[in-house]
Amino acid sequence: MASLFEIPIEHLNGIGSKKGQLYRKLGIDTVGALVRFYPRTYEDWSKPCLIDNAAIGETVCIKATVAQPVSETRISGGRLLATTRAYDESAYIKLTFFNNRYISSMIKTGEEYLFYGKVTGGTGYKEMVSPVFAKPSVGEVIHPIYSQVAGLTTKQIETSVKQAISMLPEVIVDPIPDYIRYKYDLAGLKTALTKIHFPKSMEDVERARRRLIFEELLVLVMGLTSMKNVAKKKSEVVLTADHTDEFVKLLPYTLTKAQRRAIDDCIDDMINKKTAMNRLVQGDVGSGKTMVAAACAYSCVREGFQAAMMAPTEILAAQHYETFAKLFADTSVRTELLTGSMTAKQKRIVLEKLSKGEIDFIVGTHSLISDNVEFSSLGLVITDEQHRFGVRQRSDLLAKGKNPHLLVMSATPIPRTLALMIYGDLDLSIIDELPPGRQTVDTMLIDDSIRLRAYNFLIKNINEGRQCYIVCPAVENNETGLISAVEYAENLKNGSFKDYSVEVLHGKMKASAKDDVMQRFVNGKIDVLVSTTVIEVGVNVPNAVIMMIENADRFGLSQLHQLRGRVGRGEYKSYCILVSNSKGQDARRRLKALCKTNDGFVITDEDLKLRGPGDFFGSRQHGLPELKIADLAENVGILHDAQEAAKSLMDEYNNKDNLLLKGLRAEVRMLFNNVGQQLN
Repeated sequence: MASLFEIPIEHLNGIGSKKGQLYRKLGIDTVGALVRFYPRTYEDWSKPCLIDNAAIGETVCIKATVAQPVSETRISGGRLLATTRAYDESAYIKLTFFNNRYISSMIKTGEEYLFYGKVTGGTGYKEMVSPVFAKPSVGEVIHPIYSQVAGLTTKQIETSVKQAISMLPEVIVDPIPDYIRYKYDLAGLKTALTKIHFPKSMEDVERARRRLIFEELLVLVMGLTSMKNVAKKKSEVVLTADHTDEFVKLLPYTLTKAQRRAIDDCIDDMINKKTAMNRLVQGDVGSGKTMVAAACAYSCVREGFQAAMMAPTEILAAQHYETFAKLFADTSVRTELLTGSMTAKQKRIVLEKLSKGEIDFIVGTHSLISDNVEFSSLGLVITDEQHRFGVRQRSDLLAKGKNPHLLVMSATPIPRTLALMIYGDLDLSIIDELPPGRQTVDTMLIDDSIRLRAYNFLIKNINEGRQCYIVCPAVENNETGLISAVEYAENLKNGSFKDYSVEVLHGKMKASAKDDVMQRFVNGKIDVLVSTTVIEVGVNVPNAVIMMIENADRFGLSQLHQLRGRVGRGEYKSYCILVSNSKGQDARRRLKALCKTNDGFVITDEDLKLRGPGDFFGSRQHGLPELKIADLAENVGILHDAQEAAKSLMDEYNNKDNLLLKGLRAEVRMLFNNVGQQLN
């Protein structure tokens, strides 16, 4: 099997250099990659049903005889409309085809065909529009349907896959040991690969899918566990005592039980583990992650080490600095800020103090990973909003100490199972409760028909001294037809909000311009901030009480929840207004789900069910492999089995002399090498 990944796709009959480029657009460059290019769905022609039994709205296969010649007429736009009727022993059905000038010569009166398509119609009649059809002699089979690119049809891919499958060796080395396959009742690899492409029944499909999903998740878990083990290095930063009780006395309020649990996890790592802490603290917007970071930094500093916190934006870094400087004002903890916009003299003073150990806790942006930044005894690295930083940036900051501890924080509420996949190299703590008094945000869904009422509601709140966000999905006008944030802001300035201060913020602005706008909003100088999702990770503006989101159906629920988290951060009642003209049932259902709850974990679960895990898992964002067949939202049961199997295999897997797992090790290397993660 492995050797097929060394044979270029052009080796197959009918695939030259031009067609080879089309296959490469699908990520298929070898025969082995084609074998692993699974169908996205199937057309089940294996069990034709009677016309009378075919329900309206169902996609079915029928076997019927053409009753009359094809009738052709021209309709609006010069399109060709062709119709005929067919029958079986139970009923008649109307067949309609658009712009197919050859259809009258392709189906003959009195001859029998298999027709596959969606059944539509009204009272007393049934219809299929543009059905796929074939003579019964092709066989009542299940056809694989593949993802395509222009110039390459699913039928052509199917033909090539048949060739590739025929090249599989008689006996394939299965990466999953026999005893694991028997334990979890899994098909053999060759059987699974053959049946996933060319099943005889949908039961074949399910058994093949289960085997291949299990294998993919097993390979993923083994790789992530290996990454985690590689990351575990002995740390020279060992705490001798827990100073959390001292820290708690600095606070004007009581920590939640969830915050204390997260702090205890971190302190336990730094005191009792021989390796450096590698922990993710995940919590919903407003759950108090910042105080968890502060508590860890305090214990670290009290033990003679330095702590560093890296934030994704200057204004967020400045806000964190102000919070910590105020919190530690009456203690011995010396806190400083380092950002790119500071003057050369300011930076020089901070860097000198940092290298001499005269700064205990430094907060900054990417400036912290600059070559000229030196610590005297870096003990703890904290990164805020984990998904905004890559693995390399994290590593660059860690490299400035002698294997210091790492604490990463994320406000993206991801179910534990999925989080363990995404952050496979990190241990996980979840803050699953909000501090008392945290505002709930009332969320409502509207369309354009009541836009003016919504604007008046914003104006009412502005007149009371409050501020508002309006989010647009587009920075500038494009082919989607969405109004841009820039144009939207201009319309407001010249229309309903001409008497108010309206500014725009988007990702294409220079960093200094973005910081200037955001700072003026923080200072209350701007009434309405029109923005793209650049404010998804933003600062704390307690005076902002309304978040209005245009074209809300264009966003995922989790992203909408993050945006909504920008309001409800102060003492005033806050609101989120979702604007959507979409009539689609799925879109309306998603948005209504957001209106019903403020619980980020519930929302993310719903988002996963409706949209899949693409927003949370993918090489684009996290540097981890993309899954070909497994769906982490749907295959939780198989994932648990794969995790259990991985745990039982790990000792043998790490023994390189064990040839039984040679195939599994090769699969893991191949999966992770695709995204630049080199594993031993």
